[in-house]
Amino acid sequence: MTTIARNLLAIHGRIGAACRAAGRAPSEVRLLAVSKTFGVAQVEQAFAAGQTCFGENYIQEAVEKIHALRHRVIEWHCIGPIQSNKTRLVAEHFDWVQSLDRLKIAQRLDAQRPAALAPLQVCIQVNTDGGASKAGVSPQDLPALVDAVRQLPRLALRGLMTIPEPATDFAAATALHARARQLFDALNARGLALDTLSMGMSADLDAAVQAGSTMVRVGSAIFGQR
Repeated sequence: MTTIARNLLAIHGRIGAACRAAGRAPSEVRLLAVSKTFGVAQVEQAFAAGQTCFGENYIQEAVEKIHALRHRVIEWHCIGPIQSNKTRLVAEHFDWVQSLDRLKIAQRLDAQRPAALAPLQVCIQVNTDGGASKAGVSPQDLPALVDAVRQLPRLALRGLMTIPEPATDFAAATALHARARQLFDALNARGLALDTLSMGMSADLDAAVQAGSTMVRVGSAIFGQR
């Protein structure tokens, strides 16, 4: 068994324990392996161990991997910032975008998504803790962006994604993630039927699961330090 396979087993065990502590079923939380900066060989090892969903931050690097691994049935998620000149690459190659935070980018992705492909699955990134330099739409502006994205036929809105500032302890991390859960629940109370709350990484996935995460994004604990 490879180191990556062992690491995946350990992460699944950790997710299972976090779910049990939260009174949830482990099947409620998906694992997204963040493979940015790691090569095709490492992705192949993770795939051989049963991992089929991978997250990438750097679009050009990701597209090269997507081409190299096109013979594999892999679900590719863009989880990094998207500049206007990269929207076509994202629209043509990725299955999901989790880092959507501007209507202009949403409109370009919608216009450039090939008709032969399924609609692009998207999450809106929300800046829940107000960091001025961080990506993400503010909670106040979220409802308007949600309503606008829902009008774009080549995009399918699935939920929210957050990357809060590191917290000092489990309780503080859970409280930070709970802010996103409240926004998520408020949108569903309007009848949206969102199913994805992407929050939690290697350091804080336990708190994220406690707060209601349905997808955790783990890189270093699977692939090692970058």
